[in-house]
Amino acid sequence: MATARFVVLGDIEVTEDDQPLSIGHMRQRGVLAVLLADANRTVSVDQLADRIWGDRPPRRLQSTLYSYLSRLRRALTRLEKTGVRIDKEPGGYRLTVDPAAVDLHRFRDLVARARATEDREQAVDLLARALGQWQGEAFAGLDTPWFNALRDTLARERLAAELDHNDLALQQGRHGELLAELTARAEAHPLDERLAGQLMLALHGAGRAADALGHYQRVREQLADELGVDPGTPLRELHQRILTDDPELGLPRPPGGAASPTVPVPRQLPLSPGVFTGRGDELDQLTKALGETVVISAIGGSGGVGKTWLAVRWAHENTPRFPDGQLYVNLRGFDPTAEPMPVSTAVRGFLDALGVDADGIPPHLDGQTALYRSLVAERRMLVVLDNARDADQVRPLLPGSPACTVLITSRSRLTALVATHGARPLPLDVLDRAAAHQLLTSHLGMPRVAAEPEAVSALLDHCAGLPLALGIVAARAATHPDFPLATLAAELSEATERLDALYAGDLTANLRTVFAASHHALTPQAATLFVLLGLAPGPDISLAAAASLAAVPVPHARTLLAELEGAHLVRQDRPGRYHVHDLIRLYASEVAHQQLGEDVEPALDRFVDFHLHTAYAANRLLDGPHTPFMVQPEAPPPGCAPQTPADFAAALQWFDDEHACLLAVQSLALATGRLRQVWQLAWTLISYHQGGYHLTEYLAVWRTALTAAEQHGETPAPQALAHWRYGHARSLTGDHPEALDHLGRALVLAERAHDIAGQAHICRTLGRVWEQSGDDERALEHALRALALYERLDNPFWQANQHNAVGWMHAKIARYAEARTHCEQALRLYQEHASPADAASTLDSLGYIAHHCGQLPEALGYFEQALPLFRECSDSSNEADTLANLAETHHALGHATAAREAWQQALTLYESQNRRTQAERVRNRLR
Repeated sequence: MATARFVVLGDIEVTEDDQPLSIGHMRQRGVLAVLLADANRTVSVDQLADRIWGDRPPRRLQSTLYSYLSRLRRALTRLEKTGVRIDKEPGGYRLTVDPAAVDLHRFRDLVARARATEDREQAVDLLARALGQWQGEAFAGLDTPWFNALRDTLARERLAAELDHNDLALQQGRHGELLAELTARAEAHPLDERLAGQLMLALHGAGRAADALGHYQRVREQLADELGVDPGTPLRELHQRILTDDPELGLPRPPGGAASPTVPVPRQLPLSPGVFTGRGDELDQLTKALGETVVISAIGGSGGVGKTWLAVRWAHENTPRFPDGQLYVNLRGFDPTAEPMPVSTAVRGFLDALGVDADGIPPHLDGQTALYRSLVAERRMLVVLDNARDADQVRPLLPGSPACTVLITSRSRLTALVATHGARPLPLDVLDRAAAHQLLTSHLGMPRVAAEPEAVSALLDHCAGLPLALGIVAARAATHPDFPLATLAAELSEATERLDALYAGDLTANLRTVFAASHHALTPQAATLFVLLGLAPGPDISLAAAASLAAVPVPHARTLLAELEGAHLVRQDRPGRYHVHDLIRLYASEVAHQQLGEDVEPALDRFVDFHLHTAYAANRLLDGPHTPFMVQPEAPPPGCAPQTPADFAAALQWFDDEHACLLAVQSLALATGRLRQVWQLAWTLISYHQGGYHLTEYLAVWRTALTAAEQHGETPAPQALAHWRYGHARSLTGDHPEALDHLGRALVLAERAHDIAGQAHICRTLGRVWEQSGDDERALEHALRALALYERLDNPFWQANQHNAVGWMHAKIARYAEARTHCEQALRLYQEHASPADAASTLDSLGYIAHHCGQLPEALGYFEQALPLFRECSDSSNEADTLANLAETHHALGHATAAREAWQQALTLYESQNRRTQAERVRNRLR
């Protein structure tokens, strides 16, 4: 049988039985590369266009792309017998291929397997094979923002794999064979302390201790000369161990202060500003302050003065100081259309970036903050807290270790942090005349600026030294390179409006003039989209949401946003996601209400319903089609075009991308009286919030939903729904009395409305809460009542769920015969209705019952059936519990090796999930 191979880690190539196939010119190869990067997943036409052409799509985009895909299909026809094909899907195009045939996916799979195994020799071999997949620079010859970003990501993955391979090989004593490679790499990266430590260890192991000590001295001197810092603690400790000829040096800790191979190194900084002038003194002050004992600097100043600009620039210039990574969050402290970011959301984002499994995140903020500080302790990291509201928002985000450096920007002075944490304040003022002139010159070029000194002087007067205003004016001028600057200066002089609603009156009145002039220079449709963006809350907006907001097709919205981006009125931080500076948004919002009049409400309808309907479709992929107690939303209004994610992974990614926006949209819906959408939005987030352990947000959205339901007041159903889910959220955070109170109210409302399904769901939740409270008898009472109610309804899935719940409660009070009967009934129903995840839970329950009845081989069979089902649906929490149960059964049967292996796997999962109690219990069993 023919063998197909695809190469993207080098020049883009396709071979059949090692013979190359012709796949066309570079742009056409780029289309294939995009599909290979997302092999076996649907890639939308919009994504293909963004990735292949960036912000410069061809005029006949659809036909051009179709011709490329047609040629590729013909070129790959010979490989159809190997299962390779390109299919047109409802959401775009999909390349079906064995991942093992693509070098990129082979590389990632081999690295993942290496990091998962405990066999060091196997891990070294797997990493060596992974690195052997590389034939050159990834996606060679393809130069678009998307490919460049992916290439950088893969380069970091390759370097991490090389360093992991070195660590393991050194632990095996292979010092000599690594010397040449490590020497070359250390010369190329002289400030990388992890590499330095590996080379020192290799030199020492090869009998060249003096050379190892000499290399340490060179690295120490370079760090001092170029960065003004000393080597990190791990490298200094390695130096001392070589000096003393430590006999344990053959089993080193990973040197250099870098994160361990299993801990990701976050790189969250936004792009560095392309044009940067006039802040040399401030950069020097930051470097001096952060090179001393001060580990917190607070950059203060008015909106638009360039605080973020300065912080990000300094951070990029000093990344070698922070080998363990850089964390960044925009706290939105002064967003004019939304509340500041909750501390819990910021901490959660950091925990995600640091690689914490969702199941391992504590439910309460104090626990999350403690975990965050533990993870960054003794790691040389930079934490950038941008746009902070006040000291209270910042304090929980401060690391507890002096190894970390913190940069804060805020319009507030943050004097409390100066007093209590020794923060070094750096007030930032507008640019002086010379610096402002230099910035404008950097944008426009010296010849153009020198040709019209009077016009330039007038522009500088209007911008008043504010970098934000200068950037916008420069963008206006750059879009018309043949127009005299005097024309633009005259436009600014004619504008009479003033931006009044600024925070504390801290900006000059000329800013509104600058915004107005840029707004009026837009094409009519771009101008309309611009002011509509002022109505949209949240940290950013997706391309598709902007299209629905303006009631235009997505390709047209992309064109309009490109015009706004060119005018510096929006910024595209990530492909397809657009950010509007809060001062610009404030201006746009004011103009929208002044100029659009009655058109504002339909635009908000489209915006809210876009998010509601897309979230509804995504939630059905996460939760399956059996969503109870929730009617489908009413049809979206004309011009609103919701999305339907392609699959489970795409739905989860959409929620990840839109989570902050969805919370903001829910608040907007409440504030504007769209009460029905408030609780419907809350419903669409249940699976995402519970599955990702976003318990703080889960509680918050249902508190908002309860407010909306109480304001609605027409029917009891919304109130019953809101009390039910709010009560459930309270139970997950451990507040059982409050949970029972709200669940009791929900049950009364459902009974008053004669809502059988509602009563069943609420009784089911009451049973869980009583179980959590330790009252198993009352839990069983409510579980049985729920089952009786479900049996009055024609929904076998709900009945199966409740049979399993009743069976479990019987098992907890040692009524095993009744427990088995109910669980077997649940399993039959699940198998009939193809619900493998729920069937897995029931199999686990049956295993527990069989074990406690002394039927150990039968218990073993149930657990072994449950495990692959949990793994298929990525339910690692239940997988860990079932592994622990399986180990107990193996142990009872005298299978010592199998028991130890299962306990070890369970322990690994418990530790990754930060489930300390369960992990300690398993450690005791292993002892």
